[in-house]
Amino acid sequence: MGIQNFLLSQAMKWKMKDVPEAQREQIMALVQKDPELFKKIGEEVERRTKGGEPQMKATMEVMKKYRNELAGIMQK
Repeated sequence: MGIQNFLLSQAMKWKMKDVPEAQREQIMALVQKDPELFKKIGEEVERRTKGGEPQMKATMEVMKKYRNELAGIMQK
């Protein structure tokens, strides 16, 4: 599991290179709490964008769908 966490963190750093360091660390902490949920969210966003939906819209819609799960993670 250590290598998977390392690869995930490196990929996220690359994807979020324009995000301030403090926010990046917050997001990384959330992802490490429930990586399967974020994998599911990422796959759904990717599927919607490949279907022609703008990335921002797809992301917002998927995040709304998983709002309760995300709120639960944030309160842990």
